[in-house]
Amino acid sequence: MPEIRINSDFTRFIEYFLEENSKLNLISKNDEKYLYEKHIFDSLGIKLFFEKYKISSGKILDIGCGGGFPCLPVSIEYPEFEVTGIDSIAKKIRAAGEIKEKLGLKNLTLICDRVENLSGQKYDIITSRAVADMAKISAYALPLLKSGGYFVAYKSKKAQEEIKDARSVIKKFKGEIVDIIEYKLPLEEIYERNLICVKKL
Repeated sequence: MPEIRINSDFTRFIEYFLEENSKLNLISKNDEKYLYEKHIFDSLGIKLFFEKYKISSGKILDIGCGGGFPCLPVSIEYPEFEVTGIDSIAKKIRAAGEIKEKLGLKNLTLICDRVENLSGQKYDIITSRAVADMAKISAYALPLLKSGGYFVAYKSKKAQEEIKDARSVIKKFKGEIVDIIEYKLPLEEIYERNLICVKKL
C-alpha cells in the first residue's frame, strides 16, 4: 500500500474550516474530530497519482467540491496547479471562498453552478469526491477533459462495482480506465480508498 506524505502545515486551514463548519455544518460534528484523517489526508490521496504519472502542473477541475474537498487541500499543497472548484450549492461555495481568502490562495477559482453548464473550457485533470456514482460523474467529467487528460475519481471499497456499471459510459466519451490506486486512511478502523484513473483518449 503506497504511503502519502503531507508536508504542508494545514493548521490554519483546519482552524478556518472549523470556523465555517460551526455556521454551516459542511461536515458532521462527529467528523470534525477526524477532519485531517477523513478529509484532508483523503483529498491528498491524489499525490499518489501525481507521483506515479509524474504530473507536476496543469489545470484541475474539482466537480462537486462542496465545502472545498479536495480542491482546497490540493491548492494549498500544490501552488503550481491552477485549481477550479465547482458546486451548485451557494452556501458551500461561499464557505470555501472565505477559507480561500483567509489563506490567500491565488491558484484557486470557485464557481457556483452546475457542472453541465460549463462550456468552452478544457482541463488537464478532473477530480470528484463523494458526488455521484462512477457512470454519472464520468458523463459530466469526460467531455470537459483535454485529450490525454485524466479523470481521477475518489471511491470507496465498492469501486469495482461502480466501474462495472460505468464502462459503457466511459467508452462512449472516449475514456479508458488505466489505473486503480489503493490507499488507506490513517485511522484505527480500516478505511480503504481508491483513485479510479480514467484517461481521455
